[in-house]
Amino acid sequence: MNTINIATLNKKRYLHVLLPLFVSSIIAYLDRVNIAYAALTMNKDLGFSAEIFGMGAGIFFVGYILFEIPGAIIAEKWNPKGWLMRIMITWGIVSFFMAFITKPWHFYLLRFLLGTAEASFYPVLYASMIPRWFTPEERPKAIALMLTSLQVSAIIGSPLAGFLLDISVFGLKGWQLLFVCEAIPALLFGILLYFILSNDPQQVTWLTDAEKKYLSDTLSHELKQKGQHYTVWQALKDNEVLKLALIYFLWITGFWGFNYWMPTVIKELSGWSNIAIGLLFAIPMTLSLIIMVYIGHSSSKTGEKRLHGALPLVIASIGLGVGVFIKDPAVNMIFVCLAAIGVFGPFGVWWSYPTTFLSGAAAAGAIGLINSSGNIGGYVGPYLIGIIKDITNSFEVSFVILACMVLTSGIMMLTLKKKV
Repeated sequence: MNTINIATLNKKRYLHVLLPLFVSSIIAYLDRVNIAYAALTMNKDLGFSAEIFGMGAGIFFVGYILFEIPGAIIAEKWNPKGWLMRIMITWGIVSFFMAFITKPWHFYLLRFLLGTAEASFYPVLYASMIPRWFTPEERPKAIALMLTSLQVSAIIGSPLAGFLLDISVFGLKGWQLLFVCEAIPALLFGILLYFILSNDPQQVTWLTDAEKKYLSDTLSHELKQKGQHYTVWQALKDNEVLKLALIYFLWITGFWGFNYWMPTVIKELSGWSNIAIGLLFAIPMTLSLIIMVYIGHSSSKTGEKRLHGALPLVIASIGLGVGVFIKDPAVNMIFVCLAAIGVFGPFGVWWSYPTTFLSGAAAAGAIGLINSSGNIGGYVGPYLIGIIKDITNSFEVSFVILACMVLTSGIMMLTLKKKV
């Protein structure tokens, strides 16, 4: 029997599987959150109130929710990499047209279509791609590494957005350039992804026969060990899945409230320039990246998931609930860092959990449901902040509400089963 070198196998999988997924996730996150930076000048140019912006930011998730579960199941049963290509090309087209909105209904329509286009992107990664290449023990670390793309996109995108907002080219204002420049990579990489990614270890030429057999045997053993085989409908009704959906709703309400509104909060508090805000926001993103990788590595090493997920969320609740009352911009940035570390930290652990007891279409459907629940929070968080800001002319009440929701999600995470 041929032996294999796990370190060599990991390098191959990281290069040929994780790296393409990492790049596609960077592009996805840039196209999703560029609206937060565009708002620094777009809202004034178009006369959008905080409520209009919050509604438009959140309505993305309505389109996302409607097509999340069907899209995830289609990808699993049809062709995951082909579905990813379709997603990236369509969201690139819609993002491009965001540059030419002039009225609130344009804003609402295109944000809805962007959500529709991007629906099921992450469930395909979590349920269909990574489980085909990595064992359950390897997934927390693999997912955490892949999802550092969220922070990397912010580290790249924040200074880029700050720079673009202050220039004008070909009659396009900075916020319009932002949408155009960040749509093009989605179109190009979506096509490239189809040719460089593979759905199945047995189809590639860059693995040896021994490596292919090792992955086949290991992943087949995983399926046998799971015991109960769920149908899609059984998975969607499972108590543990429903609990995961509620936890994710509470967590992601705070996550997207933080991500969409924090640049505006910092701007109002400090009066700093757009470029300065973009550069400074890279600091909490860098710290959260380091912590997320550490948490994923630690969970893979120890096998523990609940505490690894809950503790960062408790920290996030402190950052959100206390930081909003701190009026010194420099001190406030400390709490922004805590919030960022907390809301990003658990992702690697979190998305490895459903596939410990679900697989195939059942996992795709369940992850689609969980992600959809989070995306309801993605609608609620930004819109809630916008409404309360217009009523109170302050961010304090809304951020305390978000902090309580995130804290509750952390406590609930401790109630998840150790083994399913």
